[in-house]
Amino acid sequence: MIDRRQFQLFAASLVFGGAAVTSAARADGKAFRIAFQKGAGNLIFLKERGILERKLSPLGWSVTWTEFQAGPQLLEALNVGAADFGLVGEAPPIFAQAANANIVYAGYEPASPKNEAIIVPKDSTIATVKDLTGKRVALNKGSNVNYLLVRALEANGLEYGDITPAYLAPADARAAFERGAVDAWVIWDPYYAAAELSLGAKKIVDGTDLAPNVSFYMASRPIAEQNSAVLKAVLAAVDEIDVWIRDNRKQYATELAPKVGLPVEVIERSVNRAEPGARPIDAATLEGQQKIADAFAKLKLIPKSVNVTDAAWKVGQ
Repeated sequence: MIDRRQFQLFAASLVFGGAAVTSAARADGKAFRIAFQKGAGNLIFLKERGILERKLSPLGWSVTWTEFQAGPQLLEALNVGAADFGLVGEAPPIFAQAANANIVYAGYEPASPKNEAIIVPKDSTIATVKDLTGKRVALNKGSNVNYLLVRALEANGLEYGDITPAYLAPADARAAFERGAVDAWVIWDPYYAAAELSLGAKKIVDGTDLAPNVSFYMASRPIAEQNSAVLKAVLAAVDEIDVWIRDNRKQYATELAPKVGLPVEVIERSVNRAEPGARPIDAATLEGQQKIADAFAKLKLIPKSVNVTDAAWKVGQ
């Protein structure tokens, strides 16, 4: 649990955990700035194939790309005006909205609960969620897996205070996991698949029947309200590449692996657990997101309650 001042300090510091970006003005005034994570293979493919550049060029826009370690850092870049659009998990937008971030929900990818899990080292005696009592659990604060941990504990009669969270970005969490500095790690793909295949990590539970793991396309509010046609074109381009990935998963894994420096097997395992397909934001998806926001508010993981529909993109503005 953190108090309001601690939360504000945390939120303000997130941008420094990502790529080195600034809120300086765009070079040409018409550059659409995409923030992406290593796990967002569809956006990486979009970048490599130049699809978005071809779609936005007739509208007079160029495209720039910046990589971030995780969702919270990515959203802070959107909030401070250093990026326009990015893909994150369920929790980061809620933490960001609670910190008054100037962002909107623009679209989403279908639920992929098997793409996130609580894992333990291969020789660990921890076999169930209940065994996590009193244990040190690594996770990226405010990321999608924050909700998975909350739900897993709740479903097994435990409270958040029954474990000791170690808030670490994926690279630091992996290092801590390898050297035994934490007992478990709550993580998403491709980091999850990589830990399984290279470290022999064992899953004790994934998001199935606990956390849907919906990914959201978030946009800065100014870009959404002032450049609706551009944002629609971006989402159409994302869906185009998603359809190709869905129908060519093996080829996708083979082509993406060298671009992100991961084994083909890691990418293939990750994409086979996913359900690609960009969709416009809708009321039913926001309703599910509200349940997560309410759970975080109840646990005081965020400093105030939020209404997620306040951050929904009003298409056509």
